[in-house]
Amino acid sequence: MGLFAFTLLAVALLARLAQQALIVAYGRYRAIFTDQADVRLAEVFLFLDARQLWVVNLVFCAVVVLLVGLLSSNIVLALLLGAGALGVPPLLARRARKRRLSRFDAQLPDLLLALAGALRAGSGVQSALRQVVSGFAPPLSQELGLMLREQRMGRAFDEALGGLSFRMPTESTRLVVSALTIAMHNGGNLAETLERIAFTLRSRLHLLGRIDALTAQGRMQAWVMAGLPLLLGAALHYLEPQAMAQLWESAMGWALIVIVLVLEVAGVLLIRRIVNIEV
Repeated sequence: MGLFAFTLLAVALLARLAQQALIVAYGRYRAIFTDQADVRLAEVFLFLDARQLWVVNLVFCAVVVLLVGLLSSNIVLALLLGAGALGVPPLLARRARKRRLSRFDAQLPDLLLALAGALRAGSGVQSALRQVVSGFAPPLSQELGLMLREQRMGRAFDEALGGLSFRMPTESTRLVVSALTIAMHNGGNLAETLERIAFTLRSRLHLLGRIDALTAQGRMQAWVMAGLPLLLGAALHYLEPQAMAQLWESAMGWALIVIVLVLEVAGVLLIRRIVNIEV
């Protein structure tokens, strides 16, 4: 009787400690999520309440757990996928930032040509920027508009350019910022320099487009190879549920699933690394 009471007390203590650890982990993850969400949304000029996004994220995870639990009747798998759903918003935010950087780089050659034309017409660098920015779509108009507003608030032009390079950390942006900074200090034929940079950036974008087109098949093969075993397993589960029960309900089956998932992720990462050609 004493051993049973001691065991029960130990189990209760461990459950209490696990509960406190989960509460602390939940609070830390929520704080990290909201802080990063504020920064990442501000980077793409989306000013939303991070606390509301946290609630939406929790609802999304709960829906995933509910749907997977109803479809598979496996509470462990449902909880694992629900926990994995917590990482979906950061992935979407990084993807949105990457697309924004790509659109900004695609707009830079046209901006440089328009800026060079304004300079040849006799305008200064800062006045030429104010003239041409309004004619462009986001994200270029947003980023340069923010840079010009910072300058009007008293920030030095060099510092405003540095802020632009920090917000849009691409090679094209650094090249343009360096050219403008050198021209502001040393003078020279800035219009001709901008035209040459525009030609270089346009050629680079054309080369990147060709590389993306040639490697698209490889990227698609990675996702097909990753999704085929999962789809095949789901199909066999509904066609032969008794035979597949050994895979879902035994320790050996779970070990095989973990091995398959690890190999799937490694294969996708390897293929994406092969087709990721830097220029």
